[in-house]
Amino acid sequence: MPEDTKATEQATSSGPRGGDRPGSDRPRGGGPGRGPGGPGREGGRKFFRRKKVCKFCVERIEDINYKDYRLLGQFVAESGKIVPRRLTGVCAPHQHRLSTAIKQARNIALLPFAGRAS
Repeated sequence: MPEDTKATEQATSSGPRGGDRPGSDRPRGGGPGRGPGGPGREGGRKFFRRKKVCKFCVERIEDINYKDYRLLGQFVAESGKIVPRRLTGVCAPHQHRLSTAIKQARNIALLPFAGRAS
């Protein structure tokens, strides 16, 4: 009789630890409200993220000048790193020109290589 109980236990659980996947103790799937927009809130509205657009395309800025340190400073973090495209929304061609302009401005000391020392 003990052999029959082992067979039924193996049929009910798919893995040694239980759960939906073999070798996992977590249920399968992301859960309710999880999707490409991130985790959803149960009681409130979903957060709507506006699509980022390229500042240079919108304002029709043709050339990115390395001497314009105020413009370039908007795309440099406090730590001194160049802010990536996914955060700023700048298109690929302008991001390439922007990064070369920032590097040129750093070389002639218009922009810092690193952030402030703490």
